Amino acid sequence: MKSTLPDVFCYLNGEYTPLAEAKISVMDRGFIFGDGIYEILPVYGRLLFRFESHMDRLERNLAKLRIESPLLRAEWLEIARKLISKVAAEDQAVYLQVTRGVAARNHVMPAHIQPTLFAYSSPAKPISAEDRHHGVSCITARDFRWERGDIKSTSLLGNVLARQISADQGAAETILLRDGFLTEASASNVWIVKEGALLGPPKSEHVLEGIRVELLKELCEEVGIGYKLRPISEADLFAADEVILSSASKEVLPVTKLDHEAVGHGALRGKPGPVYARLFEAYQRAKLLQSI
Repeated sequence: MKSTLPDVFCYLNGEYTPLAEAKISVMDRGFIFGDGIYEILPVYGRLLFRFESHMDRLERNLAKLRIESPLLRAEWLEIARKLISKVAAEDQAVYLQVTRGVAARNHVMPAHIQPTLFAYSSPAKPISAEDRHHGVSCITARDFRWERGDIKSTSLLGNVLARQISADQGAAETILLRDGFLTEASASNVWIVKEGALLGPPKSEHVLEGIRVELLKELCEEVGIGYKLRPISEADLFAADEVILSSASKEVLPVTKLDHEAVGHGALRGKPGPVYARLFEAYQRAKLLQSI
C-alpha cells in the first residue's frame, strides 16, 4: 500500500530521516497517553513567522506538563531552518512535538526519562481565494473537551470529535460554547466584531492562548480598531456584526454563515466585513516584518 505521508524529511531525536521511515517506541508516552505538546510555526518566503512567540508558548506548555525544556531556542531554530531548506515550497508549516518519552505504562509521570523530539516541515495549505472572498460556514456545538484547553497537548481527541461535527455538515469549523459562553473553535480562536471593535473570549484554562491573540491586539492598535477580551455569550455570537477565525494556517478568516444562517446585518449580512478586511491587510504587512 502506497504511503499517504508527505515526501519530506523529519527530525527525530537528533537524526534527520524521511518522514515515512521515522519510528518511535510503542511505549512512548505520547503514543500511549498523548503525554506531550506541540507547536505549528508558519513559514512565509522560507522565513519563520513569530518564532519567539511560538517558543514562549512551547516553553509555557512544557512547564505545565513538568517536562524540562530539552533544547535551547537557538537549537530549535537550527532544526526548523534545516527542515525548511529540505522543502521546495516558499510557504510552509513547521510542526514541533515533544513527548515525555519512553517508559513502562504507568499514569504517574516518570522522573528522569529522555523526552522524544520530533519535527517536520511541509508545504503550507493556503486558504482558497473563494473562501477569502465569500467567507466560510461554521457550526456551533457544546464544548465537551477537557478543562485544560490552555495546554497545546497532543491529546486532541476532543478537538477531533468537535471538528467532525462541522465536517459532517460541510462546514469549515466547529465553534464551541461552554455554559452559554464562547470558548474557541476545534482548531481556531474565534472573534466577534461589535460596533467596529474586535472582541475575543478572556484568557482562561478553557481557551488556548493562540499566537494570534497578541498579534491581533498589535494589529488593532496599528490600524485603529478597538480590541477587548471579555466573556462573549451565545447571544453575542449570533448578534455579531462579524465573526472571524484566527489560527496559524487560517491567519484571519471571515465566517459568513453560522448554523446555516447568515452572519451580520444589513447590506453586509452574509459577507466578509470591513474589520476583517483591515485585519487581513495588516496581517499581510506583519508577515513581511515579523519573520526571521
